[in-house]
Amino acid sequence: MRELRLSLLRGVCQTPAYVAYERGYFAEEELGAEISIAPTAWAVPARLAAGASEFGLIPWTRAAATAGGGEEALVVVCGSGHQEAAIVARAGIEVSEVRTVTVPRRGGMKDLTAMALLESLGWEDAEVRRQPSGDGAIISLFGEGCDAASMVEPYATMMEELGVGRILRRTADVWPGVPGCCLTTSARLRDDDPELVGSVVRAFARGVQFVREDPEATAEIAAPYIGVASRFIRKALARNPPDADAIRNSDAIDNVLSTMVRLGYLEAPPTGFLDHSFLDGVAAELGAPQ
Repeated sequence: MRELRLSLLRGVCQTPAYVAYERGYFAEEELGAEISIAPTAWAVPARLAAGASEFGLIPWTRAAATAGGGEEALVVVCGSGHQEAAIVARAGIEVSEVRTVTVPRRGGMKDLTAMALLESLGWEDAEVRRQPSGDGAIISLFGEGCDAASMVEPYATMMEELGVGRILRRTADVWPGVPGCCLTTSARLRDDDPELVGSVVRAFARGVQFVREDPEATAEIAAPYIGVASRFIRKALARNPPDADAIRNSDAIDNVLSTMVRLGYLEAPPTGFLDHSFLDGVAAELGAPQ
């Protein structure tokens, strides 16, 4: 068995990895997978670059930010989350009344979705409050510390179901089809051990397929990892199922990169951080389009 370390987060975008681990898809590829749940996405790139984890499931925008970084460059090898962020307003607050918006640390899809939607929601003058993690934004809304916040599923659905808030708009309203958290590794490992990368992508893509085919079983598997009731996860998966092929949506990706440049997050749109070849290799086997 080849030992393998994966850094994961909490959310419906991560469900293919939970499934691949719990159902033995990694083991069937002769991979001794060890998974850990990172407190926030921005902590993972350094682990990948340093070899402390071989793979992570993080927003593709964080991989894009490393392009051209030599041995520290990251590469996205399979999609998972897509259109996954949402703007949620606190219950009882009208859209026109929003004065404070909480978002996580800049550079992820929750932050970028909020930045792209502020103008369309008429919130140009709203105070943007940053928290160091997505959890901070969720707590801020739940604790009535802001009028609206950006978050991913299943937390947006949970807020609605509990009567705490309501979803106003989603990433799909500004960038239809855009990927969110994606299976990511270092460019160094991709080049040095493509057989390993292919095995991980194959197991992960099987996880994506299972999630889409059996969201009820997936919700039960995911609940202990995410830490919320399976009923919230089931409903969220109906809205935002994972999509391995989301990384092929080049127009949406280019639009996000342009926004990152406009906001000063990047100097210029990067290249070379997406690699479809491993996904292409398993597409026919899993019945996915190439």
